[in-house]
Amino acid sequence: MPEAAKGAGAARQALPWLAWAAVVVVLDQLTKLLILRAYQLGEATPVTGFFNIVRAHNSGAAFSFLAGASGWQRWLFVGLGLVIGAFIVWQLLRHPGQRLFSFALASILGGAAGNVLDRLQHGYVVDFLDFHWSWLAGIFYRGHFPAFNLADSAITLGAVCLIVDEVRRSRTAPAK
Repeated sequence: MPEAAKGAGAARQALPWLAWAAVVVVLDQLTKLLILRAYQLGEATPVTGFFNIVRAHNSGAAFSFLAGASGWQRWLFVGLGLVIGAFIVWQLLRHPGQRLFSFALASILGGAAGNVLDRLQHGYVVDFLDFHWSWLAGIFYRGHFPAFNLADSAITLGAVCLIVDEVRRSRTAPAK
């Protein structure tokens, strides 16, 4: 089969995964838009005894890593997101038939793209999910796990699925 035909087939097979990534981006951006319109920075609404909706801005990475830097980190994280996104698309085109692997990568792609869009639009990532438990007080300020968003949730889901996929693959691989 000619290489172009193989490439077209792989691209068609990868479309559902790219569509899932797009759904993640749309849902992420929609929820962030709602938060930006309804809340001022730092404003919160208690939902349960352990969960609040809050408006927070994160100019850093996970757990506010590099948030206190002078601004250069914005472009570093945008660049990393774009490079990682390109690598993930390449992997999706190479392995579209591996369902769990592709779902994991597409979830990470959608989450990364959502956070890159935030950095490009605002210079920070909008976070709004705030979980807190007293038993976390020794680890996090007043027991509040760092606020996060749907993009972060998709990235975490994708990472967990990658681990599960690799464990499954290693258990079925022939012994050497």
